[in-house]
Amino acid sequence: PQRRGFGGFKLRQVIFASARHTIKNMAVFKCILSALVLATAAAIEPVILGKAGDFAILAKTGISTVPASAITGHIGVSPIAASAITGFNLVKDSSDKFSTSSQITGHAYASDYASPTPSEMTTAISAMETAYNDAAVRALTNGASSLNVKAGLIAGETFKAGVYNWGSDISISSDIYIKGSSTDNFIFQTTGNVIVGSGAKVILVADDTNNGKPKASNIVWQVAGFVDAGTTSHLEGVFLVKTKAVFKTGSSLNGRILAQTACTLDTATITQPAAAEPAAK
Repeated sequence: PQRRGFGGFKLRQVIFASARHTIKNMAVFKCILSALVLATAAAIEPVILGKAGDFAILAKTGISTVPASAITGHIGVSPIAASAITGFNLVKDSSDKFSTSSQITGHAYASDYASPTPSEMTTAISAMETAYNDAAVRALTNGASSLNVKAGLIAGETFKAGVYNWGSDISISSDIYIKGSSTDNFIFQTTGNVIVGSGAKVILVADDTNNGKPKASNIVWQVAGFVDAGTTSHLEGVFLVKTKAVFKTGSSLNGRILAQTACTLDTATITQPAAAEPAAK
């Protein structure tokens, strides 16, 4: 027969207390799990550039300059020939594998130079396209807060490590700030263009981890349209551009221009960045 009375009452108390304890632990577990999910989302894997990372400027249909620009790093074009590199007064090396220019601290390469340059250029272009496609499909790390920030009008904004996406142009009419450490990764995706106003700057800011400022090599801009850098503007990062990149008079970039059509410079300064640092494990 079923027992009733005081013993049953005590048993119910024990059961209810155990249930409350379980529910409390579940709530704590959910909080911990949410924190782990957010931490995992923030740990962004870098975009691998492969052989495209050997170049400060890489383009498919041409690189032109209004002298004198200053480029630190190699430049290259493929599949178009060296004749599409204009304004540099190229001097071909005796090996016929590359050219030099007083405007380039590095070499100029093209698809019609002597072997192994043509195959190396094909590999670099393929790596550029692969990197673009990789960057384009990265998922947002902070949900809706990383989507269409300020409808693309981002002057004055500060961005922390993460993946951001816009379904519009990105307009930088005045300074913006990228804040983090030397191992943080940032990916900015847009289905439109990146338009930078005259004198506007991308400024790198260290966070509170005492691990340095963000590195340009860890900042990737995936641009489905074109990039237009206004006069005397300054940008930071690797620009993976589906169409063209234009850097106007006195503009500068600490980073790389990897364009699937052409790159146009007007007395611009392009400096390839220091190597990326691996994130702490």
